[in-house]
Amino acid sequence: MLTKIMNKEQQLETILSDMERVIVAFSGGVDSSLVLKKAIDVLGTDNVKAVIVKSELFRNEEFEQAYRLAENLNAHVTETEIEELKNPYIIENTPESWYYSKRLLYTQLENIRVANHFNYVLDGMIMDDLDDFRPGLKARTEFNVRSVLQESNLYKSEVRAISKSNGLPVWNKPALCSLASRIPYGETLTFAKVNKVNEAEKFILNLGVDNVRVRYHHNIARIEVPENDISTIIQLRTQITQRLKALGFDYVTIDMEGYRTGSMNEVIQTHNEI
Repeated sequence: MLTKIMNKEQQLETILSDMERVIVAFSGGVDSSLVLKKAIDVLGTDNVKAVIVKSELFRNEEFEQAYRLAENLNAHVTETEIEELKNPYIIENTPESWYYSKRLLYTQLENIRVANHFNYVLDGMIMDDLDDFRPGLKARTEFNVRSVLQESNLYKSEVRAISKSNGLPVWNKPALCSLASRIPYGETLTFAKVNKVNEAEKFILNLGVDNVRVRYHHNIARIEVPENDISTIIQLRTQITQRLKALGFDYVTIDMEGYRTGSMNEVIQTHNEI
C-alpha cells in the first residue's frame, strides 16, 4: 500500500515537472495544499503562484487561514474576488448553478494566468470527486484547467497520507465546500440565507465539533455532524437550539445518518430513480 502511494506521489511530481510555470487555485484545504506544496518543490517558488479567490459563499476565516498557510509554504500569493451572488444563474440555485460558479472562478483564474504569462491553472480535484454530481467538470474542461491529483489517480485517503508525510498541517482538515451546498436546489440563494447558515455552523464549531453542516430547509436547520459527534450535539441541544432560533430558524433538527458529502445531491439521485 505504501509503495503504491509513493508511486502516485512520484507520478504527481513527474506531471508537474513538465508544466514550467503554474497558477494554483488555493483554498487552504488538504487537496490544493498538496498541489501547491508539490508544485513549489518541483518547479520552484518563482514559477508558482497561489491564487486565493474570495467569495460571499465561503467564510472569511477560511481565506485568512489559506493566506497564512500559503505564506508558510513560501508561495507567492495573489488574492482576487468573485461575486457569485450577483450572477443570476448561481442565485437560481439549480444543479447547473455549480457550472456557472466554476465558470466564474475559472474565468478569474484564466485572466490571472494570461496576465502573468503562466502555462497552466491547477485545481485540487481528486478521484473521489468523480463519484459525486459535478457539473463544474464541464467548466474545467472548457478552460483547460489541470487536475493533477486526478491525473495521478489520487484518492482522498492517499492525499492525506502524502500530505502528512510532507509535513502539511492540514493533512487531516475536514473538506471545505461552498455555503451554497447547504441550501436545497430550487431555493433562491440570498446573502441572508447564506449568512444564517454560516453563523449557525460557526457557533457549533466553537462548541468543539470539528466538522458540521447546517442544511437550510425552508427555515428548518438540519444539522449534520460525524456520527461520533451526534451525542455531543444532543447533549448541547438546548444552547444550540436557542442560538439557531435566535438566528431566525423556526425548527432545529439533527440528521441521524450523520455528516456525508453531497447529501443535497441525494435528492437528485432519488428523483432520477422514481
